[in-house]
Amino acid sequence: MSKRGPNAGLARLIGEAGWTHAQLARQANAIGTENGTPFRYDESAVTHWLNGTLPRVDARKCVLEALRRRLNRYVTSAEAGFPPSERDYSAVGNTVEELIELGRQDMDPARRGVLGAGLFSVALTVPGWPDVLGRLEAFQAGRVTRIGMPEVQMVIDMTAKVSELDDQFGGRHARPMGAAFLVNTVAGYLKAPASADVRKAMMGAASDLSYLTGYMAVDEGLHGLAQRYYVKALELAGAAEDHLTYCTALRGMSVQATDLGHGARAVDLGEAAAAASPAAGPRLLAFIAGQRAHAAAQTGDRMGALRHLREAEVAMDKAESRTRMFGWYDPAALSYHISQVRYELGDRTGAVDAMEESDRLRHSSHRHTRVHRRGLLAERQLAVGHLELACETWGSALEEWPLVQSGRADDRMRTMVQMVRPHTKNAHARALYDRARAVLPVSMH
Repeated sequence: MSKRGPNAGLARLIGEAGWTHAQLARQANAIGTENGTPFRYDESAVTHWLNGTLPRVDARKCVLEALRRRLNRYVTSAEAGFPPSERDYSAVGNTVEELIELGRQDMDPARRGVLGAGLFSVALTVPGWPDVLGRLEAFQAGRVTRIGMPEVQMVIDMTAKVSELDDQFGGRHARPMGAAFLVNTVAGYLKAPASADVRKAMMGAASDLSYLTGYMAVDEGLHGLAQRYYVKALELAGAAEDHLTYCTALRGMSVQATDLGHGARAVDLGEAAAAASPAAGPRLLAFIAGQRAHAAAQTGDRMGALRHLREAEVAMDKAESRTRMFGWYDPAALSYHISQVRYELGDRTGAVDAMEESDRLRHSSHRHTRVHRRGLLAERQLAVGHLELACETWGSALEEWPLVQSGRADDRMRTMVQMVRPHTKNAHARALYDRARAVLPVSMH
């Protein structure tokens, strides 16, 4: 045993469990007996633990398991104030522990301010495919029923539902739901006994959910938090040997970097996504190529941008020939990338035309994206001198804005007020300005 400072984490968990020190000791002893390592701890031992004495590794396992059973949720070593043990956790196990801690903090409104303080890092170390490929070492599982493909499908379906909520209403409410599902359900599945195929599939499903949660953090401007979710998605995808999700996460990181103006970093991430996508279907290839085009244009690489756009268009044609259901990359998204490339290369009128086409093609259920992108479209319409058309576009975004909880949508509305204010001598601009002041909170005026 070793002595450290007082263990506030363990104290919180004992309080949450509603146990006395003696009750925790008895439960830990009972689990030790089940596992063939009987203990004779009493309440004085628990007092020592709370004062900073670190129990032996086998005892820590039993304490965590006792708390898991009592609280009916996964309890990490870090939450209980215990360090991870190399004997307990593999590389994948550490990824799961870190993801649980990240999700648990994201669920807690009191912690979100701290999480949001993290800044986007251009120098973030991104694990390469060889570094994360097939890390399937066994790690300690709690007493959870053996899982199968039905549990994997449930995670996939729930992730799709959270994504639908984000599409319709924005990520401000959907992201904590995704984080809660990660912590309360998926974490247990990742620790549960399963066949090798099921374990891989579950890690792939968890990677998708981690990526989606990071994407929703981007929407709130929590870019450091988003990067942390994205890296966990990469690690889990590698462990699952899931090229598709790995490439999707890298592509998402490139989008984030581009939106923040870090064109060179976006190019690097886009190249990494392309290099890691030998078996990708046409939709993902189109998305990667479209994003690479935007990143290249942002760095002034005109030839590269146009080449990647052609690649995106060819891939989209192949996808369209197979099905009209494009999932997360569709003709509206391609038109958006065309607009962004034109804008970065100085063709402002062409950028507006392509953005208008994107708006016409966008699926009606994608309200969140529609509000944000219409705000951006209106800004560019005004920039090319179409004041009344911009007011009409802004007006349609403002109409749906109350139904969307989104940081990026809020930013577009703030920008709208700032850009319209100097034009209020125009009747259309004045009407929009007055309407905005009536709808938006004072802090956004």
